[in-house]
Amino acid sequence: MAQDDERMVRLKIRRRDAPSEPDYWQSFVVPWRPRMNVISALMEIQRKPLTATGEKVTPVVWECVCLEEVCGSCTMLVNGRVRQACSALVERIAPNGEVITLEPMTKFPVVRDLVVDRSRMFEDLKRVKAWIQIDGSYPLGAGPRQAPESQEASYPLSRCMTCGCCLEACPQINGASDFVGPAAISQARLFNLHPSGAMHAAERLETLMGAGGIEGCGKAQNCVEVCPKEIPLVDSIAAMARETTKQMLFGWLLK
Repeated sequence: MAQDDERMVRLKIRRRDAPSEPDYWQSFVVPWRPRMNVISALMEIQRKPLTATGEKVTPVVWECVCLEEVCGSCTMLVNGRVRQACSALVERIAPNGEVITLEPMTKFPVVRDLVVDRSRMFEDLKRVKAWIQIDGSYPLGAGPRQAPESQEASYPLSRCMTCGCCLEACPQINGASDFVGPAAISQARLFNLHPSGAMHAAERLETLMGAGGIEGCGKAQNCVEVCPKEIPLVDSIAAMARETTKQMLFGWLLK
């Protein structure tokens, strides 16, 4: 193995100059650093944008904010697997100097290089009304109490950072489907568990009973395998499937 001061990191990156432009590949070689992650390697390319053959190019474009797997903005395909680039440590994914392949997610429109437009996720959150409705902006006092059991069920769901990993891995998310995806379904469950959110639970269930709702899940369970926050997405889908069935059978009694 090469000495630390001789080690290099090799990257192969799928690039695109604009949404309407074709994809192309470029290879880069950057110096290795201790505890280096993929973002660090991209920063090295930004500092000195030269390909492996010495050609000067425009710096690679990507997104990042928190650098601690909280914001979800640096999601991309690393060696073919969707994950956050900030937690992809070079020593683990390429311990012997293997080439690291970086690509943008495929289920979202590419803006440029590794940056994608995740607007559909936020539109799907709107579809399922993933928020707590309040009456005005004046002080409402202390909120309703929530049972410890409900809090325990809700906390894992609240960790979602809308990174898009679950949608990228879901075979039901494609150009011919309007499936809202596991993230939106799980968030609908989160707000239905909240005492205030429960007041509008029926509206969320009605949405999930419609086109692109719960019936769109093919039960592949890929989503829970790639979720960086280990959110029980399959449990959420199952729970909301039960609730939508109850709503379909007995919802008319509440109208």
